[in-house]
Amino acid sequence: MDSVKAHPGPGVLGAARPRTATARPRRVPVAIRAGMLPWVPFWLGLGIGGWFLLRDEPGPRFYSALAVAGGACLLLPALVLRLAESGRCGWIWADRCRIACLTLLLVAVGAGLSGMRAHLVAAPVLGFRYYGPVEGRVIGIDRSGSDRMRLLLDQVQLRDVPPGRTPARVRISLMNAQDLPVPGQRVMLTANLGPPGGPSEPGAFDFRRLAWFQGLGAIGYARTPVLTVAMPRNDGALALHRLRMSLSESMQTRIGGQAGAVSSALVTGDRSGISEATNEIMRASNLYHIISISGLHMSMLAGFVYAALRLVGATAQGVLGLRRLPVHKLAAAGALAAAALYLWLSGGGVATERSFIMVAVMLLAIMADRRAVSLRTVAIAAILVLAMAPEALTEPGFQMSFAATVALILVQEPWLKLSPHLPWWIRPAAMLVLSSAVASIATSPIAAIHFGRMAHYGMLANLLVVPVVGILVMPGAVLAAVLAPLGLAQPALWMMGLGTKWMLWVAEWVAGLNGAVTLVPAPPQAVLPLLGIGATLVFLGPLVGAGRGRALTLRRLAGGGLIAASALSWTLAERPRILVSAEGNAVAVMTPAGRVPSKPRGGGFAIQNWLEADGDSSDQPTAAARKLWSGPSSDRLASLSLPDGGLHVRHLTGKAAEAVRTLDCAEPTLVVSDRKLAARKRGDDCVLLDLAQLRRLGAVAISPGQDGLKLTPAQRRGAGRLWQ
Repeated sequence: MDSVKAHPGPGVLGAARPRTATARPRRVPVAIRAGMLPWVPFWLGLGIGGWFLLRDEPGPRFYSALAVAGGACLLLPALVLRLAESGRCGWIWADRCRIACLTLLLVAVGAGLSGMRAHLVAAPVLGFRYYGPVEGRVIGIDRSGSDRMRLLLDQVQLRDVPPGRTPARVRISLMNAQDLPVPGQRVMLTANLGPPGGPSEPGAFDFRRLAWFQGLGAIGYARTPVLTVAMPRNDGALALHRLRMSLSESMQTRIGGQAGAVSSALVTGDRSGISEATNEIMRASNLYHIISISGLHMSMLAGFVYAALRLVGATAQGVLGLRRLPVHKLAAAGALAAAALYLWLSGGGVATERSFIMVAVMLLAIMADRRAVSLRTVAIAAILVLAMAPEALTEPGFQMSFAATVALILVQEPWLKLSPHLPWWIRPAAMLVLSSAVASIATSPIAAIHFGRMAHYGMLANLLVVPVVGILVMPGAVLAAVLAPLGLAQPALWMMGLGTKWMLWVAEWVAGLNGAVTLVPAPPQAVLPLLGIGATLVFLGPLVGAGRGRALTLRRLAGGGLIAASALSWTLAERPRILVSAEGNAVAVMTPAGRVPSKPRGGGFAIQNWLEADGDSSDQPTAAARKLWSGPSSDRLASLSLPDGGLHVRHLTGKAAEAVRTLDCAEPTLVVSDRKLAARKRGDDCVLLDLAQLRRLGAVAISPGQDGLKLTPAQRRGAGRLWQ
């Protein structure tokens, strides 16, 4: 038979090679088979990430430039197509031009979506310290990292604060144990409030950004009882929320202990019953991801329902002879309905919504006779998530879940080649080990970057726990939901409790192993973007067909270079010599023995954050016991040796700062104070960081430079971002 040649024309990514009818089809790797679709969320992510990296909030000129660039990228491909049709441009170059335009267009769309989202969620942020009565409606109850119960309020009213300056939402920690209100109840209490805190040091996690996209305008604490102003109404979403919380309380009571609290969190998303001690052992054993409702639970639940419905359908086909019944599509529809119910029952958090989108896309692919698990379905899920909430790109949950999913899909093809050579009885165990190893390798660097710790036995813990969650916990949740209307849910809840008790036992055992957790120093900001871009260039398929081998090799070499650069920059990074908190109440100096804070107490969470960012597991009293500081607690003094001479660091706090009238700076001296100083400076070698300066600069990192001290503030000069 004559060879059949593909005719080059519009939309063809290069001419096809001659093919004969007797040629065996070559298996195309999954990354190449997926085509260009997986690149779409990558390009969107470049625009979103670039927007978040901007130092100052972009104005109308920036968005006008995006619109012009996007319009040009829409018109240019049509012009290039005409040139290709007329023979003045090759089809390969035409396709490359169209891909370049698509790339720029999606980058511009990503940046535009980020700006639009940031302005749509804009709400007042409290710009001062407030103490007084707070009235609002309870819309959420959770537990803080210090084991304090917290209330999330909306419809807030503050004394003598006009509505235009009143935050839309506030979060208040309750310092005293008391009966908690229910969602929808309007309450009043006396609280200390302030704006969401900035980063503890330049380049660190900025809570203000997270609070901005959550509509959270103030945080604080209260020592007074919570008074009821009005009881909740029995309509609206909060009525469903109260039903969810009542289900959570019932599960905690019937299962009991921390096993009941964890079971409730897996089903309803309510983690208020989980103690911080339980959270800590789950982090140390790398099982904390199981507590939050993520893609693991959503896929397990949907998979169990899909398998059960398909088994029932196959039985019906055999008994009733319904051979044409599309059992797999009906089972996928039932699993989609169960996943949607689970989304509602869990409260619909950001992570849960992201997981639902991923599972829904896969189930819809089954209903449309498409491959359920592929890079295309994951790409569609990522596009939907980024379009609805661009800020999700900066969250570790988004990064880790998609990294693990993509890694598992890429390893699927090698597994299919290897598995037929293994005995049938060893395949399930081998697949479990492989999937756990691949997911751990894909997510461990991201977890280390965000959380500064590496759980060395996390793979072991997941191997022991994940199968139990899939066999006992999630099926038990489905059976409990089915049997609850009949009053027969207790056996299913007992099965759930059995699984969660096993999970907690494994977590405690693994966390107690010698060397279970290692803290790692915080990396520079460039490490994560370099790692993500490099990994994408290495593992995703080619963009064009012509010259695919050479172009793919060069791109993978470039990606490997970016990964190596990220690792090298992390390894060579040096921690700041001196760190000063934004309130001036904490100062710590790096020494050969480790960082030494000026005081054994006080300073909020800043000092503990600094120690963890250093990779130091010591607590504040232990670190403060290292030799460096001297003097009374309100006037601490440290003497440092620098390459170009010596430096004195003086930390003034409280009334001692107010009593200072003259700063003697005969020698180079850094003076830090948590009060606004009006003292005269004697000498020119005085660097003053008092409360007035720090409120403008934020937290400050100080390192010796060639021209003296190099000060790096968290809040740089300029307009800043919306959340700053």
